[in-house]
Amino acid sequence: MKATTLTMRVDPLLKEQAEALCAEMGLTLSTAYTMFLKAMVRTRSIPFPITADPFYSKKNQAYLAESIAELEAGEGEEHDLIDV
Repeated sequence: MKATTLTMRVDPLLKEQAEALCAEMGLTLSTAYTMFLKAMVRTRSIPFPITADPFYSKKNQAYLAESIAELEAGEGEEHDLIDV
């Protein structure tokens, strides 16, 4: 099968990390990307879920705006961040 060259821009550190991971699996980055494209064509979708970060939801942004307004009005309560 004849191959074509695909050029894309990606963060150098991300590329390095992806190449290292692929090497651990015995793959090249080119082979991994070809696998991704084949899965995408076969399923007619991106082969993993893509979801929005809930931090940026309208509900959370409204909550944050309200909290900031309370703090600015001196009504807020300061506390230490608790790891969950």
